Amino acid sequence: MTRTPIRRQLAVLDKSLREECGVFAVSGHDAAAELTFLGLYALQHRGQESAGIVVVDDDGEPRIHKGMGLVAEAIASADIQGLRGRVAIGHARYSTTGASELHNAQPALVNYRDGTLALAHNGNLTNAAELRARLVAEGAIFQSTMDSEVIVHLIARSQQPDPDRQVLEALAQIEGAFSLAIIVNDTIYAARDPRGFRPLVLGRKGPAIVVASETCALDLIEGEYRRDIEPGEILKIRDGVIEELPRLAPEGPAACIFELVYFARPDSRIWGRSVDAARRAFGRQLAREHPVKADSVFSVPDSSNSAALGFSEESGIPLELALIRNHYIGRTFIQPLQRDRDFKVRIKYNPVREVIEGKRVVIVDDSLVRGTTSRGLVSMIRDVGAKEIHFRLSSPPIRFPCFYGIDMPTRQELLASSRSVEEIRQYLDVDSLGYLSLEGMIGAVKESGPYCDACFTGNYPAPLTDLQKGLLTSIGCH
Repeated sequence: MTRTPIRRQLAVLDKSLREECGVFAVSGHDAAAELTFLGLYALQHRGQESAGIVVVDDDGEPRIHKGMGLVAEAIASADIQGLRGRVAIGHARYSTTGASELHNAQPALVNYRDGTLALAHNGNLTNAAELRARLVAEGAIFQSTMDSEVIVHLIARSQQPDPDRQVLEALAQIEGAFSLAIIVNDTIYAARDPRGFRPLVLGRKGPAIVVASETCALDLIEGEYRRDIEPGEILKIRDGVIEELPRLAPEGPAACIFELVYFARPDSRIWGRSVDAARRAFGRQLAREHPVKADSVFSVPDSSNSAALGFSEESGIPLELALIRNHYIGRTFIQPLQRDRDFKVRIKYNPVREVIEGKRVVIVDDSLVRGTTSRGLVSMIRDVGAKEIHFRLSSPPIRFPCFYGIDMPTRQELLASSRSVEEIRQYLDVDSLGYLSLEGMIGAVKESGPYCDACFTGNYPAPLTDLQKGLLTSIGCH
């Protein structure tokens, strides 16, 4: 194949491979599909664009259902009834820059020479374009623009004699962030990249073995948490038996600290600690670093609720419920003719005038990315009569894009990449602005580190092969 078609394919990949996801798997349960549906429901915050389940029945036949939208929209009761089998994997997808199309929904499912192969992936491969170019040149035909499909091709095209070694060979070639659930016939393989960017936990439901992105999924199915799957670990799961395969070459651990700041659910435990407790610790440290005299403190719901609690506990400023979030907007909301730049903010949040009017208020949020929502929020709070507005953020300034699976725009779009804290304060039109320091953030949760803090520092722990070789021209993240 000539260079031009490959380049054209890579240009499509550049725009569509980045996504955040939730992964769930069950081995050895008669209601594997039902449990997987519930697991994905609990992981909905990790992916709202599409959802899918692959089940392998007792005769070794795979069955799949995928759909667009939230889990309950994508997978109906009737769909689950058609997914009979004791082995299942599921995936909830959220892509930020790619096409919202069914062919990009996961799990990916193929038949190859050794039988059924299905895969669900959370993370972002940083050498996907390089591998894809090689595979296309060798004759591989891709059906989607997901980087995850690269892993499928690497396994299917491996010349190793058995699935164990095929999986090992494939995973040894990929770089970046990956937490995976793979089905080969009646066997599940669960794996994390050597740096452990994204969470993945191991649990049980009676005799069945369960794998999930977060422990909140185990809670919903009344499963038992056993342990985190460790960085670089590859587990083979079949008939209630777990076998540890040779690990991937070790690298320095670099768990994504932004999972604790924002992305994971507060009722989950990741890397051995409560997400809620971590966020409260961030809030307490934030109050120490940026004290202020105010009448009330409140969060930007829902991801900063815990940090606001911590700020209130440390500062002694009363916590108020001052912003009500509309949870029923829906992904298909059609916006009317918009004359007001703040319309999107007003449709999502509504202020409680009685606790804001005439008051000195502290707004606590988890992070500031582009700043457009926060600016509109501040404007709305001023409109209802706040006397002073003090903005506090429970993470440092985000100055660099993520390449490992968290949704962040290009560096040019990041508010803090080209502005000082004072310039951001003026842009937001607040009376004071305080970010949690990098040292304060990491110190609050140091027991679970070390962490990847690349979005704050630009220190990327895994090689950015595709970007460095000029194969990708832009980056968001999965």
